[in-house]
Amino acid sequence: MPGWQALREELHTGGFEVVDVCLEMAGPEVARPFVEAAASTHPSLIDQTHYMDARFGVTNIPQVIWIDENSTIVRPPEPASPIPVGEAALQMVQLVGRTEERERYVAMVKDWVEKGPDSRYTWSPEEVVARSKARSPATSKAAAHFELAQHLWRQEGFSPRAITHFNAAHKLQPDNITYKRQAYSALAVSRSGGDDPDGWTRFRQTPQEGENWPFVSDFNKDMVRFQPELAARLKLPGAGSS
Repeated sequence: MPGWQALREELHTGGFEVVDVCLEMAGPEVARPFVEAAASTHPSLIDQTHYMDARFGVTNIPQVIWIDENSTIVRPPEPASPIPVGEAALQMVQLVGRTEERERYVAMVKDWVEKGPDSRYTWSPEEVVARSKARSPATSKAAAHFELAQHLWRQEGFSPRAITHFNAAHKLQPDNITYKRQAYSALAVSRSGGDDPDGWTRFRQTPQEGENWPFVSDFNKDMVRFQPELAARLKLPGAGSS
């Protein structure tokens, strides 16, 4: 968020606004420390039911949607981030790579703010539809299973019924990492007694040695499958050498 905050401060007088949306089924208190630490001046919202997934096709974070002043989408969801703020964040970007990608993306945003609909980086409604992922029957079923899983989790915790629906969603739409990471992080917090004292418990999204892991995948396996180059750089188990 600090990277977006810095970009917003630079471009806000030109009509540019940022709206953060946190996908978090556990509610706003989970996101609050991160929002307050960032001290953002732009709006920060909570999507507790993953409406962004169902409505716009968001499947991972961070993903960005460009919406113009007429409430028209001119770029559908895509992975993107500006240059982060802070030495630790910059070191992480250097580790995972893609610094040039981030710099190009900032240039694209600036071009849009300056030129509006004449920017070559905005798309027509027809192009937006063509470039958006079609919602397959499997994707629709995954959304239904995830909604049921959330409801059961709120009522019963990680009951067998809740886990069954989480896994069904994960199998039907395996590239929807938001569905997976929500389940992984909620399980980590649940197994820690419901507490996240250091703020990092929910980010422990792989099974510990000997742990009974109820899901069909985990964070490391997802990284190896969907981002193999990054997984190799991070030297995750099962990743090939870079």
